[in-house]
Amino acid sequence: MSLGSHIEELKRKHEALSAEVDAAQRAPSIDQLQIADLKKQKLRLKEEITRLSTAA
Repeated sequence: MSLGSHIEELKRKHEALSAEVDAAQRAPSIDQLQIADLKKQKLRLKEEITRLSTAA
């Protein structure tokens, strides 16, 4: 897998997590800890995307 395609895959995962966070925040039964965990995952992906983009 090339670096460019890896970055694109990470971006797709980041967008999917964004959608999941949005949906979770609208659902009344979702645990706030679960939302916080999703946001942390999203942040880790964003940091990895940034790191890889600057290295390219």
